Amino acid sequence: MAAGRGSRMNNLTDDKPKCFNQVGGETLLAWQVDAIKGGGIEDIHVVTGYKAGMFNSIGLECINNPDWETTNMVSSLLCARALFSEPLLVSYSDILYNHEIVRALRESSHETVISYDTAWRQLWNQRFDDPLDDAESFRVEEDGRIVEIGRRVNDIETINGQYMGLMKFDETALSNIVLWAASQGETVRKTDMTTMLQGLITEGYPVHGLAIKGNWCEVDSEKDLLLAEDLLKTNKLRLGSK
Repeated sequence: MAAGRGSRMNNLTDDKPKCFNQVGGETLLAWQVDAIKGGGIEDIHVVTGYKAGMFNSIGLECINNPDWETTNMVSSLLCARALFSEPLLVSYSDILYNHEIVRALRESSHETVISYDTAWRQLWNQRFDDPLDDAESFRVEEDGRIVEIGRRVNDIETINGQYMGLMKFDETALSNIVLWAASQGETVRKTDMTTMLQGLITEGYPVHGLAIKGNWCEVDSEKDLLLAEDLLKTNKLRLGSK
């Protein structure tokens, strides 16, 4: 999912999409492709928008969101509707993760399964002066079913983890997404992913979590990029498909 510009990266996205920034000598996108293939997935598509032409040389199938400037993540996902006939792993383009998470998502039997970090506070403390400035609600039942996601919170102790932007939908879940999106009318154009997931939960569709403990990061700012570089150099972020 690489349609947006990533404005919080400031001038680092003036001449390229966010996922073309490098960590450890490789682009974010290259690390993701390596993890996805290492997790057993070969058929990879990129939903593009901002500077879409730059993706032509990467050797992956591209699906363009021509309205990327005026829409949000759910609209970009729906641009890939032609792929909804089989299970999809959906990944944001500004996160770094290991192939083991990909494999665990693939092997899950749930309709919708979202990876989330139970050790998120350690990462958020390095990214933000106050983790609550960015943290969102994430509540999981004992059976792994998610009951709340993506809302503002005032008490850090109520958060069971943090959403990563890496998830799997099977064919039933994708059909449910299409139905839910149709019920939202024009508002769906501005809908982000966690709002959609909360909408599915509210409607009674099953959404489950896959708990992980660290070994990933989000690159949403210049500070995040420097942090990711440091985590990789100090072996606190272990990437690669082997």
